[in-house]
Order: sequence, then structure tokens, then C-alpha cells
Amino acid sequence: MSEEFVLDVRDLRTSFLTNKGVVRAVNGVDIAVPPGKIVGLVGESGCGKSMTAKSVMGLVPYPGRVESGSIRLDGRELVGLKDKELRKICGNDVSMIFQEPMTSLNPVLKVGRQVREVLLKHKKAKDKDDAKSQVLEMFERVGIPEAGQRYDAYPHELSGGLRQRVMIAMAMVCHPKLLIADEPTTALDVTIEAQILDLMKKLCEEEGMSVLIITHNMGVVAEICDYVYVMYAGRIVESAPVFDLFDHTEHPYTRGLLLSIPRMTGNPEFLSTIPGVVPNMLHLKEGCAFSNRCAHASDRCRRETPGIAEVREGHACRCFLHEQKGC
Repeated sequence: MSEEFVLDVRDLRTSFLTNKGVVRAVNGVDIAVPPGKIVGLVGESGCGKSMTAKSVMGLVPYPGRVESGSIRLDGRELVGLKDKELRKICGNDVSMIFQEPMTSLNPVLKVGRQVREVLLKHKKAKDKDDAKSQVLEMFERVGIPEAGQRYDAYPHELSGGLRQRVMIAMAMVCHPKLLIADEPTTALDVTIEAQILDLMKKLCEEEGMSVLIITHNMGVVAEICDYVYVMYAGRIVESAPVFDLFDHTEHPYTRGLLLSIPRMTGNPEFLSTIPGVVPNMLHLKEGCAFSNRCAHASDRCRRETPGIAEVREGHACRCFLHEQKGC
């Protein structure tokens, strides 16, 4: 287990025991986030991205549980920590921005008070006045105009972009070592999305903070990430530095994601898609989970589950095709 990573997740398995059987939402995931870097976790809805983040934060909802594996934050093991110890870490050393700011913020409390409570909870302010001063400073840093007035605003009085900036301020106000951003630009228009991504990059550089950004948007990945993990059906199927992933795509699923991005050139009426749907996690069959959607699938793919292997330095892939290439 390396100490050179802010976040080091090894063989993480998170499952849900239901009346119909066991759902293995996260099935042996390895993720590493270096200091000061932005790492992307990308994949379709339902592939296990958000549940991986919730596992790190200790927020797996009932009846789910982290079954096994290791989650180390700055060298400290989080799996097995008591709730009281985990609460001291979450919001302080590691923070999370959730998908929808309108549902993440308390609608009956002013936004300034909600951010102030984070400082008071983690004892990062001497008193309420000191906490308010720090909140106003953070509001200005994240680009909230007229910070004093916005401090006393309710969530419904702010636009989607401003609510997301409040969420970023809340996540950043304790200066965490790691920020987890779960679809931080969902439901925002492209102009606001660009502003939020620029803001996250700027804060990462200024704070020396690490970021794990969860998204299905390959454009966001290209814009902000240093390294990328591609997830499918609870497993990592490919990982690589961002430019290597785009220039030398190895896994058929990753290739399908990239081909499905609309382009300015070619036939504007044709949009490439990945056939089929993500498999039912209750009834995963033997073999590669992507085999029923893959044009290259063989009988072996339907019988055996491929392991993940390095195809070149820093680039790993979970596919039998590389054995045929001699990789």
C-alpha cells in the first residue's frame, strides 16, 4: 500500500443485500489519487461510480455495506473506523460535492449559516463571527458576487450556478486534502459548467488539493483530469493518463464512450451509440460484463472474466484482446 497517494483504494467491494439477492455495486475496485492531481472516474449511470465515492465517505445507504477492501486517506485506513472518528475526517480532510445542489442544501436555512456550521463542527473557527468571516472570504474565492448579501440568502433565491459555488465553498472551507466531486456540473448550462471546472482547477492549484471527479461526460474528463479510470458494471475496465486514454484507447467500452461524443465533422445526423444496456447487477453472468455489448466478444469472453493488466506504463486494461496483440 503506497504512501505516495492522498487516496489509495484497493480491492474495494461494496454490496447490497436485497430480497432478490446480492447486488455487488462495487466489485474489486482499485483507485489511486496522487497529491495535487485531478483524477476522473467515468462511466455510464449505474456502473458504480457514485457508490465508490460514498464508500470512501462512509455514506453507503442501508442495506449496503463495504464488504471488504482498503480505503487509505493520506496513509490512514478508513475501513472499520467508528462513525465518530469518520465524521471528524469527512468534511475536514476529505469533502464531497454532490450531484444536485438544490437537494443537497437545506431549503429552510440560509446558505451562509450552512457553510458556517461546517467550520464550527470541525472547530476551525473561534466563534460564529470568525466563522462568518471565513465563509465570506471563501464565497469571494469561489466567485460568488455580493458575498455579504448571498450569505443571508436561501437556496431557492440563488441560481443553479451560484448554488453549486456554495457547495464548493462548503466543501473547501476546511481546506481538505481531497475533494470528491460527484457530477459537479449536472444540470448546468455549458457556460456555467466551464466556469465551475475552471474554478475547481484554480482551487486545486492554489490549495495543492487532490480531486476525484465523477462524471459520465468525456468532455469534462478531457478538460480537467490528469488521470482517468473507466468503470463498468462495478469494475475498473481501463485506466490511463488522460491524453494517453484519448490517443490510445484500449478497451472496447472506452472506445464506445469516445465514439458517442457528438462531433462537428462527419454526418451530423448520425450519432454512434453503444448497443444494449448496462447488465442487471443482480444477475451478472459468467465472463466479461461487457461481452453482450461488445463487437469483439468471443466464447472465452462469455466464459471467463478478464483480469486487469498493464498494456504500457501507466495504462491498464481489462480485456482479452491484449493477449491476442501480444501485450
